[in-house]
Amino acid sequence: MRRFVTLAVLFCFTIPFGISISGCSKGTPITYCEGDTGPIVGQAVAVTLNPKLTGISLNFGQFGQVAAPSAVDCKNNSVSISSYTYGIFDANGHATTTIADVVPSGTSAGKLCAGTWNRNSGGGVADYTTCNATNITGEVFVVASASGVSSNPLPIFVHPTVTSVVLGNPTAQANCPTDPDPSSNCCPVAVQTGVALFDGSSCISQGQTAQLAVRAYANASNTPANNITCSVGHFTYTPESSSIVTIDDNGVATAQQPGSTIITANIANAGSSAGFYSTCPPAQIALSVPGSTVTPPSATVNQNVTQPLLATVTDTKGNTITGLTLTYQSTQPNTIPVSSTGSITPTFPGAADITAICQPPSCNPSPLNQIGLFGNGTPVASNPVTITTPGTNTTLLYVASTNSRYIAPIDFSNPSATANPPSKVQLPYIPNSMVISNDGSTIYMGSANELMIFNATTNSLTKEDPSVAGKVLAVSPDGTTVIITDPVRQLIYLYPVSTAATSGSGTTTGSGTTTGSAPTTGILSYGGVATNAEFTPDSQTVYITTGTPNSNNTVTPGSTLLVHSNFTGWTAVSLSGPASDVAVTVPSVGAYLAGSPTTAVSYCPSTTISGSTVSNLFYPPADSASVAMDLIKATDDGLHILGATVKGGPAMNDLVFSSALPPPPASGQPAGACPMVVPSNFFTGQRASTKTVPLSGVIASAINDVTPTSDAKYAFVTYTGTGSLPAYSTATGTVTSIALSGTATSPAAAAISTDNSILFVGTTGDNLVHLINVNTLKDTTTIAPGLTDPSGNVVAPNLIVQHPRKSTS
Repeated sequence: MRRFVTLAVLFCFTIPFGISISGCSKGTPITYCEGDTGPIVGQAVAVTLNPKLTGISLNFGQFGQVAAPSAVDCKNNSVSISSYTYGIFDANGHATTTIADVVPSGTSAGKLCAGTWNRNSGGGVADYTTCNATNITGEVFVVASASGVSSNPLPIFVHPTVTSVVLGNPTAQANCPTDPDPSSNCCPVAVQTGVALFDGSSCISQGQTAQLAVRAYANASNTPANNITCSVGHFTYTPESSSIVTIDDNGVATAQQPGSTIITANIANAGSSAGFYSTCPPAQIALSVPGSTVTPPSATVNQNVTQPLLATVTDTKGNTITGLTLTYQSTQPNTIPVSSTGSITPTFPGAADITAICQPPSCNPSPLNQIGLFGNGTPVASNPVTITTPGTNTTLLYVASTNSRYIAPIDFSNPSATANPPSKVQLPYIPNSMVISNDGSTIYMGSANELMIFNATTNSLTKEDPSVAGKVLAVSPDGTTVIITDPVRQLIYLYPVSTAATSGSGTTTGSGTTTGSAPTTGILSYGGVATNAEFTPDSQTVYITTGTPNSNNTVTPGSTLLVHSNFTGWTAVSLSGPASDVAVTVPSVGAYLAGSPTTAVSYCPSTTISGSTVSNLFYPPADSASVAMDLIKATDDGLHILGATVKGGPAMNDLVFSSALPPPPASGQPAGACPMVVPSNFFTGQRASTKTVPLSGVIASAINDVTPTSDAKYAFVTYTGTGSLPAYSTATGTVTSIALSGTATSPAAAAISTDNSILFVGTTGDNLVHLINVNTLKDTTTIAPGLTDPSGNVVAPNLIVQHPRKSTS
């Protein structure tokens, strides 16, 4: 009996697998793939080694590893195999180890050597641990076998060490065949029908395809370099940004969104930055109101009604681009905001110009060292669309003085606002400057001691930050960044508002005010002293004029413009002369600088290309007008650059433009595109005339501000001196002198209601706020804010900001 059991057990383990299932598994049936014979389901019939298309490329003496094989049965079901045996064969199927070798089995099975593995070395050296390079270039094949099934032959390319890879722009090599396929310089590459070869000499339009090809070199420092392209095998390509281009396994690139990106070509188990790929950038963004034929485009949109805009974009080759991430900008975001999709829903009456900008890095990005190549990495602006919202609104006015520790909030929705003195709020220090956020929620006041942050909703101080003492110059339209200049430390700060109430080592006092001695986390600073600053409407760029501090707390304008961009960081721009103020153009394609002469810089870099090397001069000179300006403003319609000066007698200067379209294009390009080289007269092609109008009856030692209406009809001038209030008409090019009532001696500061109906003017002499009817240009009434200095004397209200409030009438 024991011998019978032993025989039965032996029988089960030695009989073929199919019979053992039938005879020793309690009747489990055999399942064949077809009928009653042939392959059995669950048995491997095919083994695959990948990557079948590209194979494996190895430098002389380099290690490699075959990826784990995959096996399937006759039903294409995955089959698990515990181990494989590997071998190396030449093109004729003969075993060889002269070019490459493989570990045949064991724990290191499938490990490759570009040469020959050590075997039977003795001396305690384990087999298959040393790769002895034979320095023989060639192609062999590795095959994996198991369960009587062999895999596909996987190509192995062995070659000298690749030291350089170059994408596109192929040139013939001396050792190549006559008239070689230009896609690789030596060896042919299968180029699909209808697919052009990418040679790197131009951009590719969205949706179009191009065949990528590279050249591989060994000893790239030699002259000439050793071109080994034909021996290295199949390259795989990886773009740094797949939003710009996608690349399939055959190296066919399909252009996606505009921009340029680095392409990495992978070979010999290593990646090399082979070159750049460019998807054609926008050349023209045509912004319009759907269904409207008005030229230039405009619309009247009632309050709280949504009006979409349509942006039609064409690239530098005249092809349409879709799916762009455009940045929409409103010149009056607090009254007529525009959404990220280009829809307008006015919240208050007023007027605004809307533009769309393709702004790197969110649109048309580029590596920094390739900005300007084929137009990538540069912004492109649309034409403006003028939106008018009829109606009236009231105003929340905030009045302060550089000689008082008080701020006076005035709510004009209250019928008694003009009859009763406002309730004043005492500040810790006397402010030297005051700006309000676009949403009207926060007022920032600088002082010699600290930054004071005032909540305009609760009329209370919310934070004091002594780490950033100085003068507040501007707050970004999105309310996230404040520009502060400290003439004592001689630092210019980009103060992040998002962390202003929570960062640093501050403590909260009983009044709810946060104080602290440490700078807020995230502050960016730049050495120097600023005179003025202005953000672009998208908040991505700020232009800052600089100067030299004097002992009397003034600053002498300097010849350096600072620009901070979220894309390129800080840039110091050398100017041809001193500049005291800056005005961003509409659209924001550059900035004009107050000086004598008045100059401009462009957002288009001046690009120089030498071979594949790109160098850029950022914010190059773009215009020069032989007029003097002390302070400067751009009108919202983009048709005027206005500036007032006291040089040679008080005067208003007006640079009048023929249209608010982006600058004239380079030859052969549509409007809006940045030319490769920005000429110094970049804007003058649209500058139709220059007007200079004396400010009669004004005696002034300094211009305090120029305040245009949002509908671009008037601009008002405030100043230090004596005289009336000048109102400049852009339509007639004339100045109306508005007589100030009572004992007022001069207009010191002004703010205009967002519906352009009332100008609020703080005056010297009577220390009142005068309300000027903008339609009639008449002084209608006054308010006494009652601001006093530390001695109790009433002082002039020379700091004024406002925010709209819905009318209750």
